[in-house]
Amino acid sequence: MENGASGSVRGGETWKAQLTMSMVPLIYGAYPVITKVALNDGVNQLVFCVYRVLIGFFVLSPFAYFLERQTRPPVTKHLLMSFFLLGLLGIFGNQLLFLIGLNLTNPTYAAATQPAIPVLTFMFSAIMGTEKVNLLRYEGVAKVGGTIICVSGAISMVLYPGPVVIGNPETGMEHVSQNPSGLKDVGFDQFQLGVICLIGNCMCMAGYLSIQAKLLKKYPTNLSLTAYSYFFGTVLMVIVSIFMTDGITDWTLTQSETLAVLYAGIIASALGYGLITWSNKILGPTMVSLYNSLQPAFATLLSLIFLGSPVYLGSILGGTFIIVGLYIVTWGSYKEKQADAAENLPCESCVSEPLIHEKTVC
Repeated sequence: MENGASGSVRGGETWKAQLTMSMVPLIYGAYPVITKVALNDGVNQLVFCVYRVLIGFFVLSPFAYFLERQTRPPVTKHLLMSFFLLGLLGIFGNQLLFLIGLNLTNPTYAAATQPAIPVLTFMFSAIMGTEKVNLLRYEGVAKVGGTIICVSGAISMVLYPGPVVIGNPETGMEHVSQNPSGLKDVGFDQFQLGVICLIGNCMCMAGYLSIQAKLLKKYPTNLSLTAYSYFFGTVLMVIVSIFMTDGITDWTLTQSETLAVLYAGIIASALGYGLITWSNKILGPTMVSLYNSLQPAFATLLSLIFLGSPVYLGSILGGTFIIVGLYIVTWGSYKEKQADAAENLPCESCVSEPLIHEKTVC
């Protein structure tokens, strides 16, 4: 009965985490839409990133301190080094490399590299032993196959727009014309450097999720772990900004820029990273990274609603592939957990009755 009760609790947490992760891409899908005005007004991107991580850290820290004060394990030197590594990869490297890559290429190329995150996360997690992959069982084949389908859907949304299904195609051309268009607008050397930075961004995020999942087993207080990561990431970001900004003018924000920074810091950083860490403890790094593939679909929907951008056939087909791939991976993970639980259960028939019954003397 205890195994069944604990299994039902874990099952309930799993579905809550999956529901949570299905909403996280909505947060990050809205992020570029909300910050578009601020970036177009000329705000320094590094300054914007510093404000974002600072707000995220100061929002997360009080919750982590008071809510996990009695359950937080003691911090050791090894844990501090792990927190520093998470801050370096997931906060500093992930965000800064993406900004540099975006500047040196364009949004289309930047978006095209992001589906590499689930693949790299799957590889890193398998190497570290966080994610089990057994291709001799259909559960393992389902997880690998679902990952490929999911990533293929995300790539197709970026590379194959197709004809317009919903909306006005002229509106879409107006938005596209504002962005650089490939190799013609940037130097070849700059473009190569930008692609390298974007690949590094994907590797940093994949490493962050993989290391975090392993560390959560030793340090299960997810809010405190995220706050420590943000602390080290913020320190690194501030140090770099001191040498790469021109003066006080770069740090002055308009009203629209301030609103965008608040959304980035409170919603995208504190809430978004907090939910990702909690879900990573339950679902594992590969499953969490796969939900990032929903971000282009949410961005397309929000662009249609708020910017009037059209919806293309490629977005619909790609979104369908993403949903199917997520379902296959979820099913494979569920069956794998069921099989592992069945193997760990004791054989009840072996202990249900004694082989020799004692005779009672009247």
